[in-house]
Amino acid sequence: MSKIIIKTEEEIEGMREAGRCAAHILNEVKQKVVAGVSTWELDQFAKSVMDSLGAVSSAHGYGDKKNPYPAYICVSLNDEIVHGIGRRDVIVQDGDIVSLDVAVNYRGFVGDNTVTVGVGTLSKQHQLLLDVTEQALYKGIDQAVEGNCIGDISWAIQSFAEKHRLGVVRELVGHGVGRQMHEEPQVPNYGMPHSGPRLKAGMTIAIEPMFTLGLPKLCTLDDGWTLVTQDGSYSAHFEHTILITKDSPEILTTLKK
Repeated sequence: MSKIIIKTEEEIEGMREAGRCAAHILNEVKQKVVAGVSTWELDQFAKSVMDSLGAVSSAHGYGDKKNPYPAYICVSLNDEIVHGIGRRDVIVQDGDIVSLDVAVNYRGFVGDNTVTVGVGTLSKQHQLLLDVTEQALYKGIDQAVEGNCIGDISWAIQSFAEKHRLGVVRELVGHGVGRQMHEEPQVPNYGMPHSGPRLKAGMTIAIEPMFTLGLPKLCTLDDGWTLVTQDGSYSAHFEHTILITKDSPEILTTLKK
């Protein structure tokens, strides 16, 4: 197992810049999510914003050389949990929920963040899914303090989901992030309090709850990337990159300086 990397003050400042860059791109793309837009257009718009900032997609080209990820961000609709690929023939409709996962390398460091957006009028059930998943992210962040363990984050997320009778995706987890998009430690959305690696100041991690309205089991589409719920239930996904400090956790994927 790889070692958990504790960032230096210089590296932390690099992570702050990358986080702000990723947050800016995500915010810009979020404004474009309307009925009638194609998921390909959202992906290409994200690429144009990255280019204007001098950022590079951490997703594009990721994975197996035989089937590298072909898009610049992940755009996942409705029952798609993660890794949705933008397509010209997939048009966003009123009532859809759209997850936008933006991870970029900016000046040698990675910022990684996700939001799920509702389009037009949502059912009460779908709005609940979005609200609870986002709230669970902050429940997890509240536990991201020095001296706690990864399991404290995981349990906070899991228990909140189960309180609202939502499914917790277990095959996909949060992770350390730094010069690479995926570093140690893994940050599951389920687990036991006081378990797993202990949190230390200088660690940077991506916390990303993924919940479903039905069973949390998933399967992979023929493109080899898009993960969907087996039962067709809708899924939501929210994510921030966090810095563990001596005091309260610092959200790095924010527009605030």
